[in-house]
Amino acid sequence: MESLVCIKPGEFAYRTADTPTLQKDHSVLEIKRIGICGTDLHAFEGTQPYFEYPRILGHELAAIIHDTEDNSGFTKGEAVSIIPYFHCGHCVACINGKPNCCAQMRVFGVHIDGGMRNYVAVPNYALLKGEGMSFEELALIEPLAIGAHSIQRAHVRKEEFVLVIGAGPIGLGIMEFARIAGGKVIAADVNPQRLSFCKEKLKVEHVINVMAENTTERLKEITDGNMPTVVIDATGNLKAINTAFQYMAHGARYVLVGLQKENISFSHPEFHKREATLMSSRNAVRSDFEHVMNSMRNGRVNPSTYVTHKLSFNTVKEQFASLLDPANGVIKAMIDF
Repeated sequence: MESLVCIKPGEFAYRTADTPTLQKDHSVLEIKRIGICGTDLHAFEGTQPYFEYPRILGHELAAIIHDTEDNSGFTKGEAVSIIPYFHCGHCVACINGKPNCCAQMRVFGVHIDGGMRNYVAVPNYALLKGEGMSFEELALIEPLAIGAHSIQRAHVRKEEFVLVIGAGPIGLGIMEFARIAGGKVIAADVNPQRLSFCKEKLKVEHVINVMAENTTERLKEITDGNMPTVVIDATGNLKAINTAFQYMAHGARYVLVGLQKENISFSHPEFHKREATLMSSRNAVRSDFEHVMNSMRNGRVNPSTYVTHKLSFNTVKEQFASLLDPANGVIKAMIDF
């Protein structure tokens, strides 16, 4: 089989490898689609935390079962996706129902080699049955589940203002599930094209271009002076993260989904007087994946909204760098095998 390996920042190479053999409690998958996410782009740039090279990227996948055990609950040829956070099952997080932040976490395509290859072997506990969903839908479940998990973490209530900073694929998923939870979404970004996408495709009523507008004043205007009670960062940009502490209402919850390498800095008195809550949101749990799949099936989320660029697996090496150029208007790129 053929795999695409990120040798070092900025460099890919195609390599030939053996097809995985079937192991106990695992299935061998034939990859059909891979979504390219921010983690992949940051790994290519050399800015992704928790990352070592060389690495096969890719964790947003759609596949069919190539081989599996007779008692696995799956059949050859069946369409599946995966929950790509391989956990130990016995650490304090796993015991307490939080395998998404397992102390021994191995994220597929980050800590271990991922899906940019023809075949992969994964544990059966990580499989999700496709049950009639298209390959494009299956490959979009994981990034949308990250958005769904952040909304669950924030406990978004009906009619409260939810400010989502960053209108990339993860931010867009956060907006979708904030809307589904009944929140009134405010999108903030530096890219006017992505803000237009929010208004036109996701029907987000309030958008703020933070480069062209006074964000604080616009938030006061939108919220009748109260500011948002939920703030969610999906940028991973240190300046954006630090600045957003100013945008919280009294009693607000601030959720960090975006990730960066440096220390966060904010005014303790300003944070304290608000009795604010700061939390991170890492990955997602199975219930989030199920929520996403149900939302797709009942029409509350339209997966076709997101895929703006398609690549063939044998052209990814040459085309990948172009996905980083904002001028190309990439929302979600999908690799077809």
